Amino acid sequence: METKQEIRHHISPALLTAYAAGTLPEAFSLVVAAHLSMCDACRAEAESLDGVGGVLMDDLAGVGMEASALDAVMARIEAASADEPAERAPIRVSGGVLPGPVRDYIGGDLEAVKWKSVGMGVKQAVLKTSDKASARLLYIPAGAAMPEHSHRGMELTLVLSGAFEDESDRFGPGDVEIADDEVDHTPVADVGADCICLAATEGKLRFKSWLPRLAQPFVGI
Repeated sequence: METKQEIRHHISPALLTAYAAGTLPEAFSLVVAAHLSMCDACRAEAESLDGVGGVLMDDLAGVGMEASALDAVMARIEAASADEPAERAPIRVSGGVLPGPVRDYIGGDLEAVKWKSVGMGVKQAVLKTSDKASARLLYIPAGAAMPEHSHRGMELTLVLSGAFEDESDRFGPGDVEIADDEVDHTPVADVGADCICLAATEGKLRFKSWLPRLAQPFVGI
């Protein structure tokens, strides 16, 4: 059984604010919700932001509406619901390796994950989210490395079990690495245990070596 470690890498205030406002793409919302289910400090901060938002809504001055306003609003809500699912993932704390929000997407814990190999022992499972960003579970064997890469936009990586280390720091269970197109790194799983992560990205990764680039269209990472 893995010893619980202190979470050192948290969700940024800007991302927490966007999550509370419901403006994050679904994939990033899922990572934030999963982190909040593991991190008491960030969950308390997110609840405070929700409270502030509620107070601001209560303080807004009322304005007159036309008779047709309610029908127009309901029509817009129905149209938005038909386009894509709600982007803010709920926070739910649960047992098992996968946090509650991830279990809801998978339909169970690790035994329900449909892994696909991406080479060198690394496996992934792409989660169905809106097309504004992608979310996937990653399995990195103990001591194995992801190929060196940079990014096309923001990437959030949440460690669910095990740990990895790259050029910036070490990331253990509950830790989140926030990367962008200026970050160039090679995540390596700790020797002591396999590493399972939840990652959300805005675009495809930029691999440095030719072999991962050749495989990229087939694995979709």
